[in-house]
Amino acid sequence: MAVTQFNPTCSKPRLHSSQLSFLSRTLPRHRLCSFAPLNRPQHARISCSVAPNEVQVPAVKTLDPKSKAECYGVFCLTYDLRAEEETRSWKKLINVAVSGAAGMIANHLLFKLASGEVFGPDQPVALKLLGSERSIQALEGVAMELEDSLFPLLREVSIGIDPYEVFQDAEWALLIGAKPRGPGMERADLLDINGQIYAAQGRALNAVASRNVKVIVVGNPCNTNALICLKNAPNIPAKNFHALTRLDENRAKCQLALKAGVFYDKVSNVTIWGNHSTTQVPDFLNAKIDGVPVKEVVKDHRWLQEEFTEKVQKRGGALIQKWGRSSAASTSVSIVDAIRSLVTPTPEGDWFSSGVYSNGNPYGISEGIVFSMPCRSKGDGDYELVKDVIFDDYLRQRIAKTEAELLAEKRCVAHLTGEGIAVCDLPGDTMLPGEM
Repeated sequence: MAVTQFNPTCSKPRLHSSQLSFLSRTLPRHRLCSFAPLNRPQHARISCSVAPNEVQVPAVKTLDPKSKAECYGVFCLTYDLRAEEETRSWKKLINVAVSGAAGMIANHLLFKLASGEVFGPDQPVALKLLGSERSIQALEGVAMELEDSLFPLLREVSIGIDPYEVFQDAEWALLIGAKPRGPGMERADLLDINGQIYAAQGRALNAVASRNVKVIVVGNPCNTNALICLKNAPNIPAKNFHALTRLDENRAKCQLALKAGVFYDKVSNVTIWGNHSTTQVPDFLNAKIDGVPVKEVVKDHRWLQEEFTEKVQKRGGALIQKWGRSSAASTSVSIVDAIRSLVTPTPEGDWFSSGVYSNGNPYGISEGIVFSMPCRSKGDGDYELVKDVIFDDYLRQRIAKTEAELLAEKRCVAHLTGEGIAVCDLPGDTMLPGEM
């Protein structure tokens, strides 16, 4: 499948601390084989550029060693997808960057991305995995497992610790990595520590990613991390940034289905309003069960206002108590759901939840924050806010509380968004238990 023949010559590798170079596991660990079909300058790389209706020969391109993307094993080969009958009808390769790629959430997610479950059975992908100096060996192990899984659609894997290298030309950036909250750590400290991570990643995306990159922030506190990230990426549309609240929506659908005695697919129009914290507002007023408003199906309105809301807000903590770890698998599923909601048309009359930039929203929510709201998509990666929703006093009061929390978080990270000196006046500790 490679587009060039090669005669391997072996030598001992010379690796620098700033470079991450990994070998195929089919070779002895201490040997590095170099391909020599062409005379080429140092740091050259064979790349394949294919026009829509023609096959082009490999081109030689000289790269600065500091900006060279490091591929892994079998994924270092160059493939001509137009030359094979099976792959000729495939779409153009897309670049998907994942931070925190050696973590548990990514361990579930990467194989879904590589299998075609997320972007479709005719969409080849290149995975660009960002780790840290501490996790780089584990990241190499992840790449080995991806190799061994033989996914036809997975055509490139690169790994690194520099976001300016890993995010190069990324069309999707799934930002999972974040520092967990440790014992005795103040919430304001966590906002600052993770905020600095996301400020740096925002600057990297702004410098090297696709101008239309879609960014989904998973690392907590995800709403404010997404705000920091977008503020540090002024060349990327603010509308392209999302904070993941889809897991909260899925949890809400589960609880409503259980209460009504129906399967999950009968529950629709569920919105999570606001922050991904215990101030989040699972909206049962606009939700439907088999097309009927929830309040007409579930007559116990006290259960809706109290037990339902609390169960959704504290589901992550309840799961940790049961088996001692956070919800990595269901989080990865919700990331898949969030992406698919943007790349497939929203079913008629339905919507989905996502934390998005609040500027221009039709609900009267303060601008300048990342707030979870109901969205619809035509399947082109973009979205629009849903206008045909209703509010009552209960819903308005709950939304005001989560809005106040996000405004306080915004003031607490003003030094990271270019909006002056940070002032932390957080109303209370409402982190989800899973963030502890």
